[in-house]
This record gives sequence, C-alpha cells and structure tokens, in this order.
Amino acid sequence: QVQLVESGGGLVQAGGSLRLSCTASGSISRVNHMDWYRQAPGKQRDLVAAITGGGTTNYADSVKGRFTISRDNAKNTVYLQMNSLKPEDTAVYYCKVGAWSVIYGFREYWGQGTQVTVSS
Repeated sequence: QVQLVESGGGLVQAGGSLRLSCTASGSISRVNHMDWYRQAPGKQRDLVAAITGGGTTNYADSVKGRFTISRDNAKNTVYLQMNSLKPEDTAVYYCKVGAWSVIYGFREYWGQGTQVTVSS
C-alpha cells in the first residue's frame, strides 16, 4: 500500500509562518505530481498549490506571494512554506499525491490532514 503522512500544522499568530510536509511511503516506485489542498468548516476543499513531476508550480490567487511549494524527490516529500499567515488561512490542509506502485499502477492518494489555525 501507499501512505501519506503529514506534519507541521499548528496554531500561529497572524503574520507568522508554518512549514507543512507530506511524505509518501510504501509500495511505490515513483511519485509524480504533489499537491496541497485546504478545507475550512462549511467550505469546499480547494487546491492551494501544486507541483508537477517536472517541477512546474501553480498557486491559488489567495496565497500567491505568501506560500511556496517545493519537493525533495529523494525523500518523496512535498513541503508547503506558509508566510504572512492570515486568519482566513485557517483550515485543515491535505496533501494529494499521484504515485506509481507495483500493485495498483498509477493512483492518487490523500494525506490524513493537518490543522492550521491562525489567530488574530
């Protein structure tokens, strides 16, 4: 099987920073695209940032200039550096990874989610 383990969430003051990480492990041969989503209470789960297997990045307009997505292919890990945090960034953040495995071929997997709370 394939597992995604997230870490780095927490409680910060407005203007502060957090760095989220998501590591893929298990029966994988290669990780392709790696994405970050977030979902606030009563809201839709929306894409925050994405990075392709080739390293091309994409960001939601609400986080451009403040968040940076990056990856470490040797560690099968994707990061989300979040700076200048605002209360409206408060949400559960989920990673989503496309990966190849011997058993299942190419599949997309979700992390368990990590809570980010920004106080005013």
